[in-house]
Amino acid sequence: MSPKAVLGLAGALIVVLLVTSSVFIIPETHRGVLLRFGELVETDIPAGIHFKVPVIDKVRQFDVRVMTNDLPTRQYLTIEKKPLDVDSYIAWRIQDVDEFYRATGGDELRAISLVSSRVDNGLRDEFGIRTMHEVVSGQRDELMEKLVDRIDDTLIDELGVKVMDIRVKAIELPQSVSDNVYRRMRTEREKLAQEFRSRGKELAEGIRADADRQRTVVLAEAYAKAETTRGEGDGEAAKIYAKAYQGDEEFYRFYRSLTAYEKSFADKSDMMVIDSKSDFMRYMENLSGAKASQ
Repeated sequence: MSPKAVLGLAGALIVVLLVTSSVFIIPETHRGVLLRFGELVETDIPAGIHFKVPVIDKVRQFDVRVMTNDLPTRQYLTIEKKPLDVDSYIAWRIQDVDEFYRATGGDELRAISLVSSRVDNGLRDEFGIRTMHEVVSGQRDELMEKLVDRIDDTLIDELGVKVMDIRVKAIELPQSVSDNVYRRMRTEREKLAQEFRSRGKELAEGIRADADRQRTVVLAEAYAKAETTRGEGDGEAAKIYAKAYQGDEEFYRFYRSLTAYEKSFADKSDMMVIDSKSDFMRYMENLSGAKASQ
């Protein structure tokens, strides 16, 4: 290859390098700033193809889409001085690229730190003027709306950042407070249970006393009825005995004597000594003779 051809090829390569280093493309989702020797000369460069001076100029691009960042869990005090652990997040985007670059030097992490700090202070102020009930349920949406409006104006002026939304994901009591609440609730429940036990004991004693009273009444009525029945039975038996006595007085006296002896000598070891000349023996002999003659 001739020297002229080599020089021509080298020149063409230099031209291509100059052209490619002079052109830069910004995507639709980004905006750019142009720096010359580190000094900001052009800001908020829109999406598209643009030109710069090679070597001298430098381009920085920033994503202008909405970004969401979780904030670290913080503890805030309500107006009653009750602590709450709050877990939240923020949605934001770069609105003024010029102001954003001047305030943060284009450092996105620094921007996130500054935005989080503003939100943290705003949440602390908003929680500090509300009760626990208001921040937990009643006025949470109103709190977020006021906080967004308040912080949005500040961050646009200071950082060129627009706050789209701030949301609280969770509000919880600190562990120490939760333990105290649990202990207090347990004490209250135990006290209530003790009251129920006392009432139940009193009610049980009343029921038991009423049952004992009813038992006494039933036993008394049963005893009275039994005595009445026994008396009627004894009367009926007396009538039967009297009628039998009138039918055969001699036999009735004999039967009664045998019954008396049977009860007196129920045990087989019992013994009775009788004089052979006693009235009983004479009675037995006469009774035997009378039955023999029949």
